[in-house]
Amino acid sequence: MLNGFFVIDKQAGVTSHDIVAMVRRAIGQKKVGHTGTLDPFATGVLPVAVGEGTKAIQFLDESEKEYRAVLRLGISTDTQDLTGQV
Repeated sequence: MLNGFFVIDKQAGVTSHDIVAMVRRAIGQKKVGHTGTLDPFATGVLPVAVGEGTKAIQFLDESEKEYRAVLRLGISTDTQDLTGQV
């Protein structure tokens, strides 16, 4: 049984839940969780806890996070996200 964390580079189009499901299948363990949901369009680091590592999630949720974004002003879509028509 594995205990600890995987640091996943989440790509756009995949949900945090999808990542957890993939890790569960890959390692054959049920006790797997993530430290916070990333938007499906977001990319970046998604810490995934396994086994006894899941007990540390509560402490990571309390720590500071940093978000970076690239914005294009003056454009709107009918869905208010990347999937909509301009």
